[in-house]
Amino acid sequence: MVSERELIGLFDTHGPRLYDWSIVQLSFPEAAMSPIRMSKIESAMRTVLDFHQALNRHDVAGMMALMTDDCVFENTSPAPDGTVYAGKEAVTAFWEAFFQASPQAHIEVEEIFGMGDRCILRWKYTWGDGSEAAGHVRGVDVFRVTGGLIREKLSYVKG
Repeated sequence: MVSERELIGLFDTHGPRLYDWSIVQLSFPEAAMSPIRMSKIESAMRTVLDFHQALNRHDVAGMMALMTDDCVFENTSPAPDGTVYAGKEAVTAFWEAFFQASPQAHIEVEEIFGMGDRCILRWKYTWGDGSEAAGHVRGVDVFRVTGGLIREKLSYVKG
């Protein structure tokens, strides 16, 4: 689980950023949120960050423990629309095959923010071992978090 210290560290302006909605509330009073609403947003972001920690460990069981039984994952490939995987079984099979084919896969979180049950994460995906086959791509994931679990992970890539 992402610790409070790690979450606070995401405010670093030289790395991943977590938007501080209290600043928005001061600038735009109509955007003010109750503590309960703020708690839900923070919880959704923590869930997504925990998911990415498991992803970078290639821990499929840990990732799937953070997803609902009826989860949906929309992959970036093949272009232009990607492939949709629905249900825990299909999503699990995708990630197992993905890590087998990409043993050096790593996703760096560049920025994350949330609103309601949505969480947006900007990332840089790197693969390879330094050879010519190595590379990276950048993109975003749009998450829907329900009851502390990820219901949707819709991925989009710069291309």
